[in-house]
Amino acid sequence: MGEGRSGTGGDGRDAEGDDGHGSGDAPASGRSGERGRRTEGRRRGTANGARGRSSRRAPKSGKRRVLRWGASVLAVLILGTGGAGYLYYEYLNGNIKKEDLTLGDKQMADHKANAAGQTPLNILLIGSDARDSEANQKLGGAKETFGATPLADVQMLLHLSADRSNLSVISMPRDTMLKMPKCTAPDGKVYPASTRDVQTNESLGRGGPGCTVATWYELTGIRIDHFMMIDFAGVVSMADAIGGVPVCVDANIHSRSADGKGSGLKLEKGTTYIKGEQALQWLRTRYGFEDNTDLGRAKAQHQYMNSMVRQLRKGTKLTDPAKLMNLAEAATEALTVDKGLDTVKKLYDLAEEFKKVPTKRITMSTMPNVYGTGVNSGRVYPKAGDAEQLFRMVRDDVPLDGKASKRKKPEEPKDPSAPVGEIAVSVRNGTATDALGPASGRAGEVADQLKNAGFGRASVDSANVTGAARTGILYPSADLEGDAQAVAKALGVPLSQVKRSTDVSGISLAVGADWREDGTYPVSKGTEKTPESAGALNGEEEACMKVNPNYTW
Repeated sequence: MGEGRSGTGGDGRDAEGDDGHGSGDAPASGRSGERGRRTEGRRRGTANGARGRSSRRAPKSGKRRVLRWGASVLAVLILGTGGAGYLYYEYLNGNIKKEDLTLGDKQMADHKANAAGQTPLNILLIGSDARDSEANQKLGGAKETFGATPLADVQMLLHLSADRSNLSVISMPRDTMLKMPKCTAPDGKVYPASTRDVQTNESLGRGGPGCTVATWYELTGIRIDHFMMIDFAGVVSMADAIGGVPVCVDANIHSRSADGKGSGLKLEKGTTYIKGEQALQWLRTRYGFEDNTDLGRAKAQHQYMNSMVRQLRKGTKLTDPAKLMNLAEAATEALTVDKGLDTVKKLYDLAEEFKKVPTKRITMSTMPNVYGTGVNSGRVYPKAGDAEQLFRMVRDDVPLDGKASKRKKPEEPKDPSAPVGEIAVSVRNGTATDALGPASGRAGEVADQLKNAGFGRASVDSANVTGAARTGILYPSADLEGDAQAVAKALGVPLSQVKRSTDVSGISLAVGADWREDGTYPVSKGTEKTPESAGALNGEEEACMKVNPNYTW
């Protein structure tokens, strides 16, 4: 849901519609023409069928069920799948487009269950800037991009804790520069791993959303269970059905400039209820908020989502069955999901999980980042240390709001199958980063720590110095899991960073970029605090966007 193509080397879209069409005149959620007649026919058929089952009494519990589903899915996913799916279930199932979860060649690590046997859920939300339909072209503007390869201009990872007590959201700015993994498209086309930094929103054009998933996993090490992708028209339909979401600006704003940059958003100072195209403009606005970068836009998206959650949980106007059916049809037609979410029933079950989280336990954040320099001026990079800390907290299921779960207990490691003196461990130096070479002597220093702890068969693998963002321990088979966990325990490495892998023949320890300094592993002496650079925003916090002085009126 971006604004236009970026200026440097064609890496991503930068203007919100430099033909002046940041906003369009497409209908927001209604149907028209032959499609409208088909919809009306289905409505009549549904009504007649219901009459035989007692047309005069629509159980209140059924209506509440619709609203619960609408509130949960719409609030968390920005778009929703519509609450009337049960009225014509199979038709809606046919609307939903499905694609592979990941197109990368790396198998994602399994979740570690908590003491109660529960596992977290990670959903990647992708906002596509596709201008591949009449409605999306009217809403998206930028005529020169019609039919172009779509970009993943909104990327948000939703982490639902294992005990369902809290929800953490991480936005990755679409201007983030990183290396892409190898991706193989469903048609067999292979996109090799990039040798240079590429803008993250280009991942969608490398075979589809499954490559965006693979890119996230490559960077964060966070297992992603599902993805959901939406386009312009879906956002507008959802916003109309809700009836308006309150947003606030600290000054009058008009996101429009002489060079055509801007979403067209025009609001007066204070709080305004926005819906339809105006809601889409808010979500796409870059020029007019704060420093006119993607970072300000991410913050505005967080405020919108939080406000929508509060609005829906106070009560929603989604009580008209016809409007609900319009929303259901529009949203499912705009939705692309992985094959594990290929039915309305599965989407409903997912929504039931999300609704368990109270608003006050929702935390929005942005990947900590720094600006690039030179030809990459204006682009952003993950901030060393802070970004990895945020990713690690999500991997370890640590709440970003700083409130520990009362139901979660530390995982008990398995007993090793052999005495520590007989456990062979290969240690390699993976401390290299894009900006820094490997820290000298790290594999040897950590191998010495293991030997001092009794692991006499610890050795250095000097042939493999491939960089690793975080320290991890791999083992090839279940009978070595306890041995690998014993290695982690001796070094203070979290058990969540011990993974089974077919890429190794024995226990392999990679000393990552998070452990470049001598001494004990940093986690053991650190705190479980969300970095301030993540800009965390609580779900109950009401805030106003700061308007850039050059875009006020």
